[in-house]
Amino acid sequence: MTESVLGVLASGRGTNLQSIMNAIATGQIKAKIGVVITDKPEAKALDRAREANIQAVCIDRKKCSSKEDFEQKLVAALREYGVNLVILAGFMRLLSPYFVQSFKDRILNIHPSLLPAFGGAHAHRDVLAYGVKVSGCTIHFVDEGMDSGPIILQESVPVLPGDTEDTLAARVLEKEHSLYPRAIALYLDGKLIVNGRQVIIQS
Repeated sequence: MTESVLGVLASGRGTNLQSIMNAIATGQIKAKIGVVITDKPEAKALDRAREANIQAVCIDRKKCSSKEDFEQKLVAALREYGVNLVILAGFMRLLSPYFVQSFKDRILNIHPSLLPAFGGAHAHRDVLAYGVKVSGCTIHFVDEGMDSGPIILQESVPVLPGDTEDTLAARVLEKEHSLYPRAIALYLDGKLIVNGRQVIIQS
């Protein structure tokens, strides 16, 4: 059986990347990370990957001639390293249909709200502005829309009086670090069945 190879796309600190690396080390996730790719040369995710002897690549969006050029380089790099499951871990780019179709049904994303509520780049700000009492995080398949793909797992956290974006984000992030490895393991174990918008988890 061919080993599953993950390609992790990140734009920032790489804390979800670290949780995935930890889950691989403990055997929760039965795969290897073939490459970590960032769109920002200063992303800490690159350092985490290099410290773990994982291939780390920066494809700087600012140095690409267009979004198409950027995504073609992304797809080429993922294919070069034999990636068969793409993991978005704080990757702050909306992917085009070209990219999504290149890895159809093989892209997972994590979002820091209970989708379909509060999609987009400012979830914590929007949650607090709206005044809801519960937020959380969502793992979903990626489709051509923004944060609109079929939902795999969700976990909630309370929104507390006096919360700021930072305090709420910190509590949600704790949940992300356990939920994302769980979803990846379910995918790799063949336990996810997608039926329209429903994701059925087999026991």
